[in-house]
Amino acid sequence: MKAVRLYGVCDLRQEEIPTPHAGPGEILLRVKATALCGTDVRMYLNGAAGIDQDHPRVIGHEISGVIEEMGEGVQGYEPGQRVCVAPNFGCGVCDSCVSGNTHLCGSYQALGINLDGGLAEYVLVPARAVSQGNVAAMADHVSFEEASIVEPLSCVYNGQEQVGIRPGDKVLVIGAGPIGVMHALLANMQGAGLVMMNDLSPDRLRTCREIDPSIVTVEGNLKEQVMERTGGKGLDVCIVACPSPQAQTEAVELMGLFGRVLFFGGLPASRQPVPINTNLVHYRQLSLHGSTRASLIQYRKVLEFVQSGRLQLGNMITRTYGLEEIEEAFSAAKGAVGMKHVVVF
Repeated sequence: MKAVRLYGVCDLRQEEIPTPHAGPGEILLRVKATALCGTDVRMYLNGAAGIDQDHPRVIGHEISGVIEEMGEGVQGYEPGQRVCVAPNFGCGVCDSCVSGNTHLCGSYQALGINLDGGLAEYVLVPARAVSQGNVAAMADHVSFEEASIVEPLSCVYNGQEQVGIRPGDKVLVIGAGPIGVMHALLANMQGAGLVMMNDLSPDRLRTCREIDPSIVTVEGNLKEQVMERTGGKGLDVCIVACPSPQAQTEAVELMGLFGRVLFFGGLPASRQPVPINTNLVHYRQLSLHGSTRASLIQYRKVLEFVQSGRLQLGNMITRTYGLEEIEEAFSAAKGAVGMKHVVVF
């Protein structure tokens, strides 16, 4: 089969490798779409643990496709079924796993991260992932491209469940990349009264307005504009969806009483620690939250949002590419051109 494998820093190769087959409990998926994300770009630019010249890996973890083969003992699925796949799965027996948080398992594995992923014609879903429910059936009217970006949307939903957006909330998202825009779309769906977006790139803010004209984009003096638009009260929710220590510091300063802050995504160790005015946390009774990855129920819930039409993801997709155009796709993704870039088969 044709596949793209990462051999190390900026060493991505398209090549022919053996096609896997489904063993007991496993599912072989014929890949139809795999979206690129920031994690793929970071692995490409910086390398990743366990990947080297002798141990290349098929990357890509935002995956949808059609079931090609089912191993002995697989139940609840059928060959030819249209599905998308949550990439993270756990050991199945630790406290995190039995609580339903398999994505927080201390020994979790992930397709495209530490196992071969979706930038190939076929991907093998391990038995443990199949039995935990990582494979989700999708409706016929949902495109494979849309289904591939359900995975990052589920991570966004996990973050928003931590801060609990309520009807009428005044929300600011800092960072108008694909994750930031998904945060804005989901906040609107959940009834936020005002959703603002801030970014250093005027182009990204313009794209954000094109995707959802109801989003209010703000530039310049952020604190001044936030206070003006909230009647001097400050924010109910602020989501930092960019790797900026300054944005994390400033977010706390923009909050109103009982405000909730979400730090979505991590920072490089070289940019830690981040100074936070804890007196503001104390006197305004603020709550600071973090989130990582997503549970399987969160993945299935956001798939339902897309299938019902409550969330439209099609206009998040900037362009699709064939596997032979992978260098062009990565160049666009690392250059922050548009929003989501999807490899189709």
